[in-house]
Formats: sequence, C-alpha cells, structure tokens
Amino acid sequence: MAAAPTEVANDLAFPEGPIAFPDGSLLFVELGRGAISRITALGQLERVATPGGSPNGAAMGPDGCCYVCNSGGWRWVREHGLLQPRFDAPDYSGGRIERVNLSTGHVDRVYETVNGQSLIRPNDIVFDRTGGFWFTDLGTNEARVYRQGGLYYARADGSSITEVAFPLMTPNGVGLSPDERTVYVAESITGRLLAFDLAAPGTLAPATGLGKAIGAAPGFGYFDSLAVDASGTVNVATVLHSGITAIDPRTSATHMPWRSEDPFTTNICFGGKDLRTAFITLSGTGRIVSMPWPVAGLKLNFL
Repeated sequence: MAAAPTEVANDLAFPEGPIAFPDGSLLFVELGRGAISRITALGQLERVATPGGSPNGAAMGPDGCCYVCNSGGWRWVREHGLLQPRFDAPDYSGGRIERVNLSTGHVDRVYETVNGQSLIRPNDIVFDRTGGFWFTDLGTNEARVYRQGGLYYARADGSSITEVAFPLMTPNGVGLSPDERTVYVAESITGRLLAFDLAAPGTLAPATGLGKAIGAAPGFGYFDSLAVDASGTVNVATVLHSGITAIDPRTSATHMPWRSEDPFTTNICFGGKDLRTAFITLSGTGRIVSMPWPVAGLKLNFL
C-alpha cells in the first residue's frame, strides 16, 4: 500500500495534467481557470499561461514546449463542496491541441481538426520517442445526443494528424508501454482499460481494431488519466470509487494501491528521486498531493 499523502497545493480550480520536472517543480493545468500553472521547487504557485477553454492533459514535446489537450470549456457547478464539470460552457471555444512556450506563456493552436472534422474534447496526451504524440478525444454529450471520440496520433510540428481508432466510448487517459509497442487507453464511462498493439509509431498492428480490454475499474468507478510505471503496470486514476487502480496488462490482475476521499481523483504522474514519488490530482477539492510509491514510474520522453 502507498504511504499517506502530503499536500502539495490547494485552492486550485480542478487541477489535472501534472508533469513533475527533475528540478522539483510541478506543472499542471487548471480546467476551471483555463490556465496552466506551476508549483516551483520552493513551493510557490505561478500562473504560466492562460489559453482559455479548459486545458486537460499535458506533455513535454521534443522542442521543449508543453503540448496541451484543450477541451474547449466546461460549465462548472459546485455540489457537496466539490467543483464539477457539466456539459459545454456557454462560451465553449472548440477542442484543440495547443503548444505552450513555458518561458513566455505564448500559446499556439497546433491542431483543431482531423479529416475535416472538428476536435471535440481532446483529453490526454503522451509522446513517443520519435517525437510524435498520441492523444484522446473524449467526445461530448449534447442534450440527448452523444458525439463520440477516438484515439489520434500527430506530429509536434503540425504536419500530420491521423484518426487511429474511432469511435471509442469516452476515451480518456492514454499511455505507452515501456517498449512502446502498445498504447493504452482508459475509457471513462465504461471503466475499461484498452490495449492497442502497434506495428510502428502511430500505426496499429493488423487486426488490432478498437483494442482489447485488459482491465476494468473496481466497484462503480469511472476511469480518468493514467501513468505507466517502470514495471509496465498501468496506474489509472479512478473517479467515484476513487483512488488509483493498478492493472498488470500481462495478467489483467487489478488492485487499488491507494484510495482517495475525493470522488474526482483524476490524474497521476511520477517524479522525485528515481521517479519514486507519485503526484495525484484531487480535482473536486482543488488539491494536488504527493506520496512515496512502491514502484518507480516510467521515465517520460523529452522530460
């Protein structure tokens, strides 16, 4: 079992997308503020950029910029003391992939469409070692109509974007196996972890289709973002039946090494010495916590 958590930051507006840097700083997004923020190595809170909308997943690219999935803006409510997203904001500004210069705060829109279709709610992102990135689009509900999302692969320079798997049911977290031969996608509403075998960067192996289910959320839980550890275990932030669900993709063995009191436990990343510290976003209560983790995290590309 993981140790008791230490609070890293509070009074945040639905934090997600944490990135732990070697210098001890932590970058993250605040969906409710349309902002990208940072806790310095000295523990100070800084606002890095304000792209608007609702920035979600974030990852460092090969050019030293941060690439962000922006879901365009949620309507926010507070119930039972928890901040929660509900459907499109009145000023929903469209889904997009953004490039953020962390030194200047300048934001560029890299992708807004694929195959002539607008991105809806890009959610999570991971770079492979070649400099391309996988990302998910959650889709959205509109009254009685559900617009489906999918899994995509793109190049950081804006030259190419491909719809790889469509449709998926609320695809959320995305990550790569240590050998980068498999991409994992966590579906929110179904609570399933899917695995897609790869023939090459950005290319599914023959007959992979819409992936194979290799694990599920325990109890009544939704899956959110994920992080792979050095052993290859996929650690998925789990909402409602809240905490971190660890799934061994080789055996589908599943357990929860840590349970949370915040129903909106949404993201996990690894940092600290030897990547043995987990940073977890407790989005409903606006906090980020850290704790020693029993297994080292997988080192991310370009970080």
